[in-house]
Amino acid sequence: MDRIHLRDMAFHGYHGCLDHEQRDGQTFRVDLTLHLDLRPAGQSDALEDTVNYAEVFATVRGIVEDERYDLIERVAERIAQEVLTSYPLVQAIDVTARKPNAPIMGDFREVAVEISRAR
Repeated sequence: MDRIHLRDMAFHGYHGCLDHEQRDGQTFRVDLTLHLDLRPAGQSDALEDTVNYAEVFATVRGIVEDERYDLIERVAERIAQEVLTSYPLVQAIDVTARKPNAPIMGDFREVAVEISRAR
């Protein structure tokens, strides 16, 4: 299966279990891998034979910036559900939702959740 990657997308969202996370929000970073057959697009050079990744970006932005959840696990699941529903050429998806400023007392780079879903 071929793949389209959208890497390190950054959004300001209001996800988290703590009051200040829901009130102030923070940066969330998202990586996607879309699994689909790119042969038709490679042969036709036509956008309708692939997935418009600008539209996928807008879909992810809408979920991360406009919806609110306690867990990044739910954010990742919503992204996977919506992409599989909205883009029928996508056969499977890998989603990594990253929270660089998770409320952890200590030195760390980020907290990340990675899921894979398929039709």
